[in-house]
Formats: sequence, C-alpha cells, structure tokens
Amino acid sequence: MTAPDSESLRLLVLVGELGSIGAAAVEMHVSQPSASKRLTSLERRLGLELVERTRQGCTLTPAGVIVTDWARQVLAHVDGLMNGVRALRAQQQSHLRVAASMTIAEYLAPGWISQLRRAFPDTHLELDVTNSATVTEAVRHGHADLGFIETPGTPEGVSARHVTRDRMVLVVPPDHPWARLRRPLTPAELAATPLIVREHGSGTRETLYRALAEAGTDAVAPLLELHSTTAVRNSVVAGAGPSVLSLLAVGTDLAEHRVAQVEVTGLDLRRPLHAVWRPGLQLTGSAAALLAIATRSPQ
Repeated sequence: MTAPDSESLRLLVLVGELGSIGAAAVEMHVSQPSASKRLTSLERRLGLELVERTRQGCTLTPAGVIVTDWARQVLAHVDGLMNGVRALRAQQQSHLRVAASMTIAEYLAPGWISQLRRAFPDTHLELDVTNSATVTEAVRHGHADLGFIETPGTPEGVSARHVTRDRMVLVVPPDHPWARLRRPLTPAELAATPLIVREHGSGTRETLYRALAEAGTDAVAPLLELHSTTAVRNSVVAGAGPSVLSLLAVGTDLAEHRVAQVEVTGLDLRRPLHAVWRPGLQLTGSAAALLAIATRSPQ
C-alpha cells in the first residue's frame, strides 16, 4: 500500500465537510468526474470504503470519519511545512551574499549593484571584498551565494561563467627611469625588478606571475606586498616603485599623469573575470539577476 497524496486527502476532508463530491470539486477547482475518480482511487489505495454515495449527496462511512480525522492532522503538518518553506525562500531571496575580488569590488561591482537595486529594491546585499582565493573558498563552503574572481583560470569545485575581460599594465611614478624608456621592457627585465604587489591569493598577482612563467622567467622577491589594490595604486602614485595593476584601477591616474605606463614586450597581461557559485546550485532571484547584469558588462 502506497501513501495517499495530500490532494486526495484534502478532497476527502472537503467531501466530509460539504457532504457532496460536486461541492468539494468546485472548492478544489477540478471537475466533478475528476474528483470522483480521485476519491475512488484513494479508497482502492487504502482498501477501505470511505464515502457512502447517495442521490442526496455523500456521507462518510465510519472508516471514512476516522481516516478524515487523520487526514486533517496530516494536512495541518503539510500546510505548516509549505508555509515555512515559502518564508525561508522569501528570506533567502531578499538576502544576497556576494564576495568579490578587490579590483572587481572597487571598479565594477558598484555599477552592477546599482542596476540590481533598481530591479530588486528590497534585496539586502552583503558584499565581502577580499582576494580571489578567499572568494572561491567562501563560495565552496556556502558563505557566499555568488562570487566574482579575477584569476587567469577558473578554480575547481565551483561553477563558473565568464563575465568580462580585464587588462593589466605596468605603471611607474612619473620620475621613475622606466618612464623615459624609448623601448619596451622585456619580461626578464620586469621579473628581475622588485615590484609592489598584492598578497598571495590575489588574482592580480597570480596573473602577473603566471604570465612571467609562461614567458620563461620568474619574479624576484617583491619590493612591497600590500593587501588591497588601492594601497598598491597609492604606493605607485606616491613614488614608492613600479607595479602591474588592472587598467581599471589606474586608468584615471594615467589620464591625469599621476603615473606612467611602461610597455612590456612578449607578456600577455590580459585576463578573464569570472562569476562563481556552488556547483549544482541553480541561481534564482537577485543572484541570477546580478549574474545577468555582470555578463552584460562591456567586454
């Protein structure tokens, strides 16, 4: 014997309360033949006669009265379950946890979030700004609903989608000797020079070091290791030394001549930016909307 479904139990309760299969069918927005067939199927499934049918209507049999009382208790639990699920879904959909790497959080995410707020004004959004490695871990362990990273490749253990592209450039203070070079630097010259870099786990640092490795050289120990893109950028502007940063971070400084760009030959400093989330999870609501906004970013 298989357990009856909740709709069949709800029909039985209505028949007992209304005294008519037709009236119960109207209440459940189904046809009378369909309701009658469902009720007969329920009786066969349980092996009990539950309803006595007459020309004047229907009455519950003694077994039907007992089963109906049990059905009311089951339906009360089912209704409580569904109300709880709806409340939980509403809470999750109105609270979006996002983690983003530094460059994305500082230069791209504000515009994306502004667009999201217009579409989902009641959504409470938390933005955790950290490096790409920490973003990935937050997504893997369910601490963030959606993440944005800037590593050259996509990490394992997450679902990923390409969002846009970024380009990194070598920048120096205006009075740095490299600012007066008439030729591009070689990867070996760049690798042999102590640079201001981000911390381990940063997508900016990983992109630079991977590009140098692909060019057949390894970077020497850094001049400074800082934990934010803004701190690195400010250090270059202040004259501390050279660095390789996203064009997003230094575009205005280049236009206003606070830093100078130095070309490097034979070094690919382009990188994709990705959105990441837990594998097997179907993004919905504000999370899906934010992903759609990000993927529409200019390439």
